[in-house]
Amino acid sequence: MEGVSGRSVSRRTRKSRSLSTSSASCPEYRRTQWLHGPSPVTTFGPKACMLQNPQAIMHIQDPASQRLTWNKPPQSVLVIKKIRDPSLLQPFKELCTFLTEVKNMLVYVEKKVLEDPSISADENFAAITKKFCTFREDLDDISNRVDFIICLGGDGTLLYASSLFQESVPPVIAFHLGSLGFLTPFKFDTYQSQLTQIIQGNAAIVLRSRLQVRVTKGSGEKNNGLILTNGEVEGTRRTEDYQVRSRLRVLNEVVVDRGPSSYLSNVDLFLDGHLITTVQGDGVIVSTPTGSTAYAVAAGASMIHPNVPAIMITPICPHSLSFRPIVVPAGVQLKIMLSCDARHTAWVSFGRKRQEICHGDSISITTSCFPVPSICFRDPVNDWFESLAQCLHWNVRKRQHYLSSEEDDF
Repeated sequence: MEGVSGRSVSRRTRKSRSLSTSSASCPEYRRTQWLHGPSPVTTFGPKACMLQNPQAIMHIQDPASQRLTWNKPPQSVLVIKKIRDPSLLQPFKELCTFLTEVKNMLVYVEKKVLEDPSISADENFAAITKKFCTFREDLDDISNRVDFIICLGGDGTLLYASSLFQESVPPVIAFHLGSLGFLTPFKFDTYQSQLTQIIQGNAAIVLRSRLQVRVTKGSGEKNNGLILTNGEVEGTRRTEDYQVRSRLRVLNEVVVDRGPSSYLSNVDLFLDGHLITTVQGDGVIVSTPTGSTAYAVAAGASMIHPNVPAIMITPICPHSLSFRPIVVPAGVQLKIMLSCDARHTAWVSFGRKRQEICHGDSISITTSCFPVPSICFRDPVNDWFESLAQCLHWNVRKRQHYLSSEEDDF
């Protein structure tokens, strides 16, 4: 895939890291043009991989056969906790005590989590925290140190965990302790038995694809202070490469909108170098199948199962009744540019980060070859439909009552 080999340049632009680890060598990938897009890597972190299915056809596995396995027994785990949520303090302490004292695992925790006064002032928990390995976001590289990830909170914790890993992501198990819980299928009540099964390698997984985004600024434009993962000077142009890194949350979607302007957004949409349409309206959403149930579905798009290799393009309040959302194969190269006759600039959003797009700028989007392996409660199909019904209330309604033979006569 294009842009993957360029990540080696990012070492020149990143901040100094306090944890010095040698990143695993990664072969060069070329973006494919075949129907089903690029085949994702099947190794997740230093020890986990997906159990190979010899009966797979056309590189597409039956979702029910996607199982997690370990090359070696896992020994380290990253615990992601929602910050400033007092309801998570007790589950967090119970979980970390179980992992260190019972499972003898090395626990990684973000440094700002332990700075919470409710944790730092707990003398009984101090003996456990001394065994932790701490890290700081954007400064410490833990990509080759963590065997799997545990998320405590809502869907945002899984999105945040994804943003911490630029390339291969360890398996993620997410416990529902937040508000929505569409991406967090596990209940914390049975965490001990669930984690024991996962450590033994008995779990189903779903591969959630991510988007690789590149913003090319015209000459003389500033980067507006966004964190770069791959910055390089190409003549008079500056390229900023975002691959689900540094809190950009591209696991869901990339949004181009009109920002504070009162004028309609007017951007050109290219697919593999060909102009396919001009989006005139409030903006456009480019989402993964995981993101199809987020902003895209609120804008009228269909919901796509995470196992479908696709990219969804959804207009936001288009100035045309016939402009409907479309689905394109994963692996195609999308490019969005401000139209030459646009009355105002546009804005591009990567989760909570936003940047202004001016004339001459371009946004390139394609499928990343490093998906997020999300551990399932049952299997990818049942979990997804369960989330649709429980969280989004999809097709939930009061059923009609049964008609007896006497009532049927009338």
